Amino acid sequence: MLLDVSLSQLVLVDYQARLMPAIFEADATAANAVRLGKIAQLLEVPVFGTEQNPSKLGENLPEIRALCQRTLAKMHFSGVEEGLGEWLRPPVKAPQGNARSLPKHLQKPAGGAQEERGTIVIAGCEAHVCLLQTALDLLEDEFEVWVVTDACSSRTERNRDAAFDRLAGAGAELVTTEMVGFEWLRTAEHPAFRDYQALIR
Repeated sequence: MLLDVSLSQLVLVDYQARLMPAIFEADATAANAVRLGKIAQLLEVPVFGTEQNPSKLGENLPEIRALCQRTLAKMHFSGVEEGLGEWLRPPVKAPQGNARSLPKHLQKPAGGAQEERGTIVIAGCEAHVCLLQTALDLLEDEFEVWVVTDACSSRTERNRDAAFDRLAGAGAELVTTEMVGFEWLRTAEHPAFRDYQALIR
């Protein structure tokens, strides 16, 4: 099963200015998050961010915040507890007109394309706390969750790796930044392929 760009949304969790100096391999982690956000923008994949207690930990790094269409300030470790799920799956609109006017198999589904984007590509810090709890809640809410391992970290490598083990056991797919980009593109003939190559060189 490959990622489908038309079904995907990207969530970037808590790459905050006051947190990042304590994060294991912080520079590489943040650089991969930026790459993810840029390829998402190239391919018109919606990008959302979260910030844990921003009054204490600061906003996300400016280069990451600039890539997000919306950023959720939160106090719960899981962004889903504070409404992230509603951003990712807006409420279905009520059907218009007489519902009995057409047989069910001919009726158009309510809402637009965004309701169909049930694949969440997610990365962030700290992997064993906010990233983990957000991803587990998204799985519980029946999203497909793909965790971008090289764009995730924690203060320690051991905590990061424990999060990956637990997420894989819960049903999340573990991928890398380049895996996401190449699966979204699918072909070297894609109009954005050269731009993507420039991002990963």
